[in-house]
This record gives sequence, structure tokens and C-alpha cells, in this order.
Amino acid sequence: MFDYLIAGAGFAGAVLAERLAAGSGKKVLLIDKRPHIGGNTYDYYNNDGILVHKYGPHIFHTNCRDIFDYLGQFTEWRPYEHRVLASVDGMLVPIPINMDTINRLYGLSLSAEEVDRFLQQKAEKKERVITSEDAVTSKVGRELYEKFFKNYTRKQWGLDPSELDAAVAARIPTRNNRDNRYFTDTYQAMPLHGYTRMFEQMLNHPNIKIMLNTDYKDVVDDIPFKEMIYTGPIDYFFDYCYGKLPYRSIEFKFETIDKEVFQPTGTVNYPNEQAYTRITEFKYLTGQQHSKTSVVYEFPKAEGDPYYPVPRPENMGLYKRYQLLASSTRNVYFTGRLGTYRYYNMDQVVGQSLALYKKILSQKENQKHVNGNKFTTLTP
Repeated sequence: MFDYLIAGAGFAGAVLAERLAAGSGKKVLLIDKRPHIGGNTYDYYNNDGILVHKYGPHIFHTNCRDIFDYLGQFTEWRPYEHRVLASVDGMLVPIPINMDTINRLYGLSLSAEEVDRFLQQKAEKKERVITSEDAVTSKVGRELYEKFFKNYTRKQWGLDPSELDAAVAARIPTRNNRDNRYFTDTYQAMPLHGYTRMFEQMLNHPNIKIMLNTDYKDVVDDIPFKEMIYTGPIDYFFDYCYGKLPYRSIEFKFETIDKEVFQPTGTVNYPNEQAYTRITEFKYLTGQQHSKTSVVYEFPKAEGDPYYPVPRPENMGLYKRYQLLASSTRNVYFTGRLGTYRYYNMDQVVGQSLALYKKILSQKENQKHVNGNKFTTLTP
């Protein structure tokens, strides 16, 4: 008898498996339909011996020391600050837009205050910021919106920015200084030996049994367990009874090149002409020394593995119907990106899982107290 069956061996499931096993002595069965642990952060050495990320680049960053230290139990960290360039008007310029971006595009030499005034003059005044188009044009104006965001967003989401929630574009800042880091979090680092090695250390516990190449639905009726933690698509759990929740997927095209360096930074965005959205060169991320280099091209598409929930009001309305079903489902916890139909960064998923672990502990303590007083127990 397992105390917990956990569906999904990505960050959400693995963190909970580790905490329940190592922190509470529970017996855990961790199941994943893929042939590996690590979810979308799975990395491996390709045929040329270069460490690559199978599902596209994953760069760890967080402002939370507790999350950074928790994962640090299972890996050494390699400091890494990610930088991105965008191919615009025949130039490679920093993104997010900063002082250097403006000065290079327009042949200027503006100061920080002058950059602020420049963008204020370009910005379109909006009474209400509702869509992604509103979010960008209200900060940087129509011209920069069309150069950097409009076509990139169309490729990424298959929708015009005017059809997407403002939150999609609000994630991308605009800076009046020369800070060309993509993230500004306090802790920015990569697992020294890769994500897969980190997951192996995390799950190396006698109370954790792992089943790969397995759909939890194929075994859930045959394996005894007390409670389930589900990190897969919530609509799949309920057999799509209200219809499928929309996601965007990505096709990854990998290429190994017989030279040490392919491009000037970790990622280069291609907002306009190309069918792909970006190219990432893995050696920047991993710090690996090798005579060859490997890159990945990303081609967004409508069908395939679910990566990005599509942020539109009607989709959130559909999710809320599933959420209502989930709230009335006994002995099952829904968590993670797919289980809650939210786009989370890696650190947010870890934080969510650590919080859920504490919630589970608290509920168990309350149940013990209630049982001790001979009241009726509550189920999650």
C-alpha cells in the first residue's frame, strides 16, 4: 500500500515525492508517461556529447532563498545570467528593451532620463489596458510594438496580441538603463551537472518507487494507495468532459554545428521574418567546454505536448468548471502548471509544491486532532 500515488515526475511531482518520502516517511509511487523523470526540464547528452534540454531551454531564477536552498540540497549551482538579443532591422539588439536597444535602433545616445521621455512620447495613452497589444503600446508605442512584439506574439500564440490578455506581455519589462540581463532575480543559476542529475538526487530515496512509460490511468485501479497528487492536465483527469483546454505546443529542431560558438549570446529572438521564434545555444546555459556546439530552433504550433495555457477569458472560464470538479474530488490534490492551468516559472512550481506539502501536513495534523476528539474527519 502506497500512501501517495503521484502522477507526473516533473518539478511539481518530484518535489512533493521527495518531501513526503524524506520529510514525512511516506511511501510514494511516482508515475510518468514519459520514459524519463524531470518533466520538461529533462536534459541529456546528445550523440556528440553535448548537454541539451530536450524540451527547450530552462533557465533557473528566483528571488526566494528558501527555494534556491531547497534545490541546492540536490545539486551544486553554476552561476548564470541569461541574456537575449532580438533580430530587428538587420541588427541584434537587447531584449527586454533597454537604453542600448533604443540608442542602437535609432542611432541615438540618450541618457536614462532621455530614454524615459522618448518612450513616454512614443507610448499610446489607454484608458484601460485589457489586451497584450494595449500592454505594450501603452509602454513603448506602436513602432516598437510592431518591431519586437506583434509578430513574435502571433507566432508564439497563433493569435494577434489584441486577442490575448494583457498579462502575456506584462511579463516583459522595459528598462531605461543598460542592464541587458533577461531576468533580474536575486538568485540566477543552473544545476552544475544538469537538471536530470538534480532530479535523480532528489528522488533517490527508499520510500520512492518510480514507474516510467506509464499512464496513471492504466494502473490506478490495480495499485493500492491512500491519496493521489495529480500534476497532469486537469481536463484529461476528467476525460475532457467539458471539452479540451487549449494549449500552445512547440516543435524543437536541434542542430549540432562543427564550431565552438554559433551565436553571440544564449538566446536570439526572431520576431519577424522566420517561422521560428528563437534559437538557443546550450553551451551558454550549461558552461560546457566542447569543440562543437548545439542549438535548438523553436517552432510554436497548436497541437502536441501541452506547454503554454492560452490566456483568454473563455479558456479560464472552462478551467473554472474543471476546478469546481477538482474541488469536490475526494483524496486528490491538483497542482503544477497543467493541474492548475497556469503558466508558472520553475521556482513558482517548486514553491507551490512546498506549500502544498505543508498544507497536507497541516490537514493530517487536524485530522489526528479531530479523531482524537471523536469528531468526524474531513477529506481534502
